[in-house]
Amino acid sequence: MQTGQLKRSLNLWHIVLLGVGYMTPMVVFDTFGIVSEKTGGHVPTAYVIALIAMLFTAASYGKMVKVYPQAGSAYTYTQKTINPHLGFLVGWSSMLDYLFLPMVNAVLTKIYLTALFPEVSPWIWVVAFVLLMTVINLFNVNFAANFNSFLVFFQMLVIIIFVALVVKGVMGGEGTGEVFSIQPFIGSHMEMSTLITGATILCFSFLGFDAVTTLSEETPNPTKTIPRAIFLTAFIGGVLFVTAAFFTQLFFPDVSRFADPEAASPEIALYVGGKLFQAFFLAGTLSGTLASGLASHASVSRLLYVMGRDQMIPKKLFGFIHPTYKTPFYNVIFVGAISLVALFLDLVTAASLINFGALIAFTFVNICVIIHAIRNKSFRSVKGFLTNILSPVIGAASVFILWLNLEMSSLILGVIWAVIGISYLLYRTKLFTNSPPQFQFEKAQNI
Repeated sequence: MQTGQLKRSLNLWHIVLLGVGYMTPMVVFDTFGIVSEKTGGHVPTAYVIALIAMLFTAASYGKMVKVYPQAGSAYTYTQKTINPHLGFLVGWSSMLDYLFLPMVNAVLTKIYLTALFPEVSPWIWVVAFVLLMTVINLFNVNFAANFNSFLVFFQMLVIIIFVALVVKGVMGGEGTGEVFSIQPFIGSHMEMSTLITGATILCFSFLGFDAVTTLSEETPNPTKTIPRAIFLTAFIGGVLFVTAAFFTQLFFPDVSRFADPEAASPEIALYVGGKLFQAFFLAGTLSGTLASGLASHASVSRLLYVMGRDQMIPKKLFGFIHPTYKTPFYNVIFVGAISLVALFLDLVTAASLINFGALIAFTFVNICVIIHAIRNKSFRSVKGFLTNILSPVIGAASVFILWLNLEMSSLILGVIWAVIGISYLLYRTKLFTNSPPQFQFEKAQNI
């Protein structure tokens, strides 16, 4: 079967915007009500804590992609740094994050559009969403990146208009009554424990900065571009989250105006801008699900490609690159077919599986940096110790806090998925008597 290579045609901002699209800037409004309630009206501060925590793990991804500039992300880093068997299990587990996010976005799109057009059968929205994501990703990664960029910029436009309306409302006496206020960040009744609880919830908003590493083989200079893209994705996403949360908190100092704090997004738009803006706001929310679905669909197809190329899963199917389009053609179709499970899936179950997969990946990437530094003795200087030991330890500690707050449903479903992966690995390696196949390449550089 004819195969090719991924096309190195993405620049830094293509990749950054794909990462930001994956993170979905509009998600800040979906979580605002519940986090505001938990933090006593200090959502922006909780976001700052979450951003700082995630930047340590982002730094670990940046270091590992310099060593292994391949498309496999945590799978490749663990496979090459620790153990091939463990690498497969990390890749298998992190696949939950990538594989189920397109489903989550399909379910969200169905929920939004069914509320807007109740006369249309919900299954139509799921099929249309999955078909659109699949077709866009099939033929050209640059077209997918450009379309994603448009969707991200549209979300930014919605947030800018939202901020302008908030400023107008606050100056008219709404909320705190003053635009230049530190109240959303600092208050006399603020407690660190509640802020950490809120930050733990908000950390899941940052899922996606790691996904840009799956595009390493589609950028001309991955050892330089991808680490920058990882940091910029996390930082820009964090700035958008903090900014939107700050102005929302100015308008809504507490949750007393919300009928349901856990589903406050439509009410936020209605109170801030009226019915017309609420419709525009919904369009921004839909553009968020489209951008995230597009980016996650592209990411998981690349992870499957690397695992197929390594012959961990059938190479003829998953290791194929279309000779003309330079995309993992069959993988894109496969992910599209799997995404149709959203027809029968509820939002809670899909979200639970995403959280487990992401935390597995985050944990092992931090561990990989530490092991690589010890093995190569790149920790003996002060700078080396701070960046190669202390930084990933802080990153791992931050992820450990997320593990402690993981929903039990996430843990149960994740363990079941991991057991399936272990069973397959036992079969594939004849009870670990054989080493799993690996794709050989030269490391780029030390950290």
